[in-house]
Amino acid sequence: MNDLAPVAARLTEPQALTPAGFVNDFYPSFWWIPAGILAAALAIKLPSIIRLWTDPLLRAVGGLLVLALSVFVFVAPSTIRWVNQITGVPNISGPWVYSLLTAFCGSCLLLIITWRDGLSDRSPRTRAAMRWVLGTYAAVIAALWIMFALAEMPEERLRDLDTHYANTPYAREMIVLYLLAHTVATLITTALIWNWVRTDGLDSLLRWGLKFLGAGYALQLAFDAAKLSAVGGRWAGRDLDWLSTTVAPPLACLSAILIAVGFILPHTGQYLHDRRQVRDAVRELRPLYRLMKAGGGGVPRVLRTPPELRLIRRETFIRDGLLALSRFVDADLRARSYEAALALGHPPDRAKALAAAVTVLDAADARSQRRERDGAGAHSGSGEADTSDLLRDIGAVSRALRCPDEVRAVRERAAATAAAVATAAAAASSASSASAASAASADGEWAGDPVGHAGTER
Repeated sequence: MNDLAPVAARLTEPQALTPAGFVNDFYPSFWWIPAGILAAALAIKLPSIIRLWTDPLLRAVGGLLVLALSVFVFVAPSTIRWVNQITGVPNISGPWVYSLLTAFCGSCLLLIITWRDGLSDRSPRTRAAMRWVLGTYAAVIAALWIMFALAEMPEERLRDLDTHYANTPYAREMIVLYLLAHTVATLITTALIWNWVRTDGLDSLLRWGLKFLGAGYALQLAFDAAKLSAVGGRWAGRDLDWLSTTVAPPLACLSAILIAVGFILPHTGQYLHDRRQVRDAVRELRPLYRLMKAGGGGVPRVLRTPPELRLIRRETFIRDGLLALSRFVDADLRARSYEAALALGHPPDRAKALAAAVTVLDAADARSQRRERDGAGAHSGSGEADTSDLLRDIGAVSRALRCPDEVRAVRERAAATAAAVATAAAAASSASSASAASAASADGEWAGDPVGHAGTER
């Protein structure tokens, strides 16, 4: 009895969970993981699909995600049992899941063909390829149901239908037909995707999306290889069912996740990129907006305002403020500031923005002091300076205002240049006045000499 104690202890010890054991333990709920991810991807795409319903590519992507989601919902053992019970036909979930998977493969192939060639560039060869895909996969789905109707499959199988009936007449043909249709579609789709990835000039988001799609379809090829090997093992009298029940399910789940990411990444990534650009533009205009707001007013705050609307309101407010400042703009100061910025080593575009920033700051100061400029260069013929380029370059001006040290340096150099010019003008005016006084004095002496320059009277 004591000799059996070590054996009993080993039997009662918890066993390490192997990959096969993990799949077997979690198989009933395994399929809901990719289903949830596909549902999330569909929820992300749904607003764009509804808003842009006329876009056939978006509709196709939505339909593809619905088909993929349906495959993983109906392949779950609980759903298989439910469908079999409500129809009263054992294993009717088999051809139903096979049909969904075949439709999904055909839809993937159609979408890749349409996506790559474009809606406006459908050559006769492209249209013929699309008709071939539609006709072939519709015929495959019809053949699946015909073979199921002819097959004898009385015992319900929730996990191993493919291998259990691999030697049953007509069921065998149905299983091989769906696997071959899936494999052919996956091979063609994978080849098209990886050829497209190597194309020059692709957007980075689209290229990454295609890479995820390519990886997902490569895993589908591994799924097909596992399933076909398991069926072939049954034909050869070997037990390779574990390839179908343990290896294939994780490959299918991971493939679905990668394909979902591949389809949503280009659109979602572009959406996030555009939103970030809008938010960056709003933040970029903040210094100029605050300067214009100092004169009074501002954009009213509205809760849950879209960033695009905030940007439009901010741009409108800034341009209205610049128009109100136009009568205070000193064109001579702007020209001096531009030359000063160039002299400080700034490139022309940056010098232009710094000069505009100095001019706007000076105009804002003038407005705060309620005084107007009246020099020849300060006004146009209508009494207001031309601010069209300021209105056009508000982003560059606002960026310049973010560098107060550079603006201050340009402003001081421009002021020094103006002072030097004023000093030179004053010196020239003084010299001119002295020359005029000397000439007047000489003329006075000439007029007061009655005897002439000889000094003697004749």
